[in-house]
Amino acid sequence: MRHLSAEMLAAGSQQPDPITSAGNAQLGIAALVGIAVIVVLITRFKLHAFLALTLGTLALGAVAAAPLDKAIESFTAGLGDTVAGVGVLIALGAILGKLLADSGGADQIVDTILARASRRSIPWAMALIAGIVGLPMFFEVGLVLLIPVVLLVAKRGNYSVMRVGIPALAGLSVMHGLVPPHPGPLVAIDAMNANLGVTLALGLVVGVPTLIVAGPLFGKVAARWVDTTPPAGVVPERATSELDRRPAFGATLATVLLPVVLMLAKALTDIVIDDPEDTVQRVMDVVGDPMIALLVAVLVALFTLGRATGFTKDRMSSTVAASFGPIAGILLIVGAGGGFKQTLVDVGIGQMILDLSKDWSIPALLLGWIIAVCIRLATGSATVATVSAAGLVGPLTTDMSTTGTALVVLAVGAGSLFFSHVNDAGFWLVKEYFGMNVGQTIKSWSVMETLISVVALVLLLLLSLFL
Repeated sequence: MRHLSAEMLAAGSQQPDPITSAGNAQLGIAALVGIAVIVVLITRFKLHAFLALTLGTLALGAVAAAPLDKAIESFTAGLGDTVAGVGVLIALGAILGKLLADSGGADQIVDTILARASRRSIPWAMALIAGIVGLPMFFEVGLVLLIPVVLLVAKRGNYSVMRVGIPALAGLSVMHGLVPPHPGPLVAIDAMNANLGVTLALGLVVGVPTLIVAGPLFGKVAARWVDTTPPAGVVPERATSELDRRPAFGATLATVLLPVVLMLAKALTDIVIDDPEDTVQRVMDVVGDPMIALLVAVLVALFTLGRATGFTKDRMSSTVAASFGPIAGILLIVGAGGGFKQTLVDVGIGQMILDLSKDWSIPALLLGWIIAVCIRLATGSATVATVSAAGLVGPLTTDMSTTGTALVVLAVGAGSLFFSHVNDAGFWLVKEYFGMNVGQTIKSWSVMETLISVVALVLLLLLSLFL
């Protein structure tokens, strides 16, 4: 993790001595066995990903002939470093997302944009709404929040559900896979010691055209392929329909975008000034730090979203507390993924991949995408795919430039979205909400996810030629 990367740089980019003397063949088998154990436990035995990653790490260490105590030490060190690096950011993002949902701020963004959109621009408006709302929210939360809106707009405007639903799903998915502070991108950034501000900026550069292709444009095609009528009673009431008032649109939008602006401003300052002793840069290094940027946004949200809606102090406290429950499992998965990654590095598999990649002639960007795709197809989990792939390709980014490392992070995120199918919980969530059968869900949702993954990869490869 971060301290390991610093040691590697100080030692001339050399990894620490492995905790085993196994040869490359044995290490390769150990990596495959570790991943296979994780995949089988998740898919065949339906074990929680946290437990699967833990057991997979132990299997990895055993096959690599690493002392058990050393393997456990590597796993716990990696878990602790990962949670320390991204745990607070995930928690702050969850608080901001919960305040946005419960205060009616998300509904205010939705209603304001839809009120100003023409009939032809409605699909584009849905993509914009999902992109904005998806910034601070986890995919599942954003989906549950936007489903009533999608179906209401489709009914009132006599649109195909796919025509307005696909852009909304694409907006949420692009944010989930490519833009921090979502857990997947965050843990990949931490594993590769990437610059968050640069990764965020490039994620938006890649994410916008990807969203256009996989959202409004593909939505036209999906509407021809799939004609569906959502089952009656499946759509819940809008969560904030009982509120007497909502926060202002401008204040809500500014609050959601505040951490993004602060982190991007820090990245821009680093490029323009590039002087660690400069006062402006030192201030921006603090203000634009991801934790401070998100903390500032949360504190601002308590007033612009909470107090503006009439929340009492007790209500705001309970809202903040309620935001932590849903992220407990995510934090454990991310932490265990970090432990798996650290064990991969400490047994010498990272160095093995580094050595072999010299003969493969496969760019780290493409390799990261391919590994993430394979794990995504096998496990169905975008987060597991991201943390595992980041651990495997992380050593390849040690000597890369800041932008090069950021592009690899985004490639791993893009690969983690590839072809969601029946082993992905999101597949069934979308299927049930939109009232589709399995075939229709594959022709719409699964194809859309694949489009996002492939279009993003193409754009990243193009950017890598110039950056």
